[in-house]
Amino acid sequence: MPKQIENSNVGPTDWTSSLTYQSRATVRPTAADLRELSLKAQARNHTLGVTGMLLYENGRYFQTLEGPPAKLQQVWSSIRSDERHTDIEVLSEHLIPARLFGAWDLLSYHGDSETDPSIRRARAEHALTSQVPKLMELVLNGDDIAINALIASLSQSGWDGDAIIAQLIEPTARALGDAWLSDDCSELDVTIGLSMLQLAGHAVRHKRSGQKSRYRILLATAPGEPHALGTSLLADLFTDAGWQVDMTFPDSNQALANQLSAQQPDAVDIGMSDALSRKKQLEHLRQTVERSRFAAPDNLAVVSVGGRLFADAAATAENVGADVARKTAAGSSIQIAELIRQKRQEPRRK
Repeated sequence: MPKQIENSNVGPTDWTSSLTYQSRATVRPTAADLRELSLKAQARNHTLGVTGMLLYENGRYFQTLEGPPAKLQQVWSSIRSDERHTDIEVLSEHLIPARLFGAWDLLSYHGDSETDPSIRRARAEHALTSQVPKLMELVLNGDDIAINALIASLSQSGWDGDAIIAQLIEPTARALGDAWLSDDCSELDVTIGLSMLQLAGHAVRHKRSGQKSRYRILLATAPGEPHALGTSLLADLFTDAGWQVDMTFPDSNQALANQLSAQQPDAVDIGMSDALSRKKQLEHLRQTVERSRFAAPDNLAVVSVGGRLFADAAATAENVGADVARKTAAGSSIQIAELIRQKRQEPRRK
């Protein structure tokens, strides 16, 4: 029996859900068949407020759908029962902060047709996202050698670190959390799996800045949080960007406050689990943020928070009193550096 998702102050009607799947065509469609399919889907999606993208190539469908969870499930129920395709495989299903295909009831591509920039981006992302089930299987089987080989091969193939993190490692972490919610694995399996992803993440290379940053950041897990994937990924990202990086895994707000007081960093990132939502921990995280600001009032410019709760847009920075809630570890060093710069300029403008 699936576990009950914890209560949240964010109502389901405020959410936008995203679902991506791939499948095999039972009968190879003609160009006319695909046009008819697209037109009917566009009309249905427009009525329900669902947007998305459909690719067809070499006998396979690949589709991303976005919309209110209830409406999206209505569309998904119809798609699953459609006899024109089989071997349906869900690649990702999660909440998103904004629509990628908001201007399209259904943006479609097939064969050699002219490719929209959004389609090109989606096709490129699919090359990584389609690896999530494979990486998930390797993680649950504890095959660390194969995991490291997969990540290394992607890096050697030219994929940059941000893409591998945002489109493969982090989605796989969320998939682990979904497996736990469905009782397909234990929380211990999730913790071990995240640790394996954490080790594999060290094989991901990021572009080095070539110069030392003047900023210092303390990367911390939320007090008592056993999952440190996001914090570990950030350590590599910020180090490669030239920052002075310190890490801590505090067991209490006081322990974190003591380290902030002693080190006086320019920013602190407080990470929650990248696999599980931890919605009941929001109030605790708000208290952690407040205590952190009090511990280093003169130098601490930016408080960042992260974890699945924020990646799924089920909570915001404002909910916990932070300056920014990162949706992904990728690109965080640039975002936080700009926030520090802006914060430091504020007194001069007054």
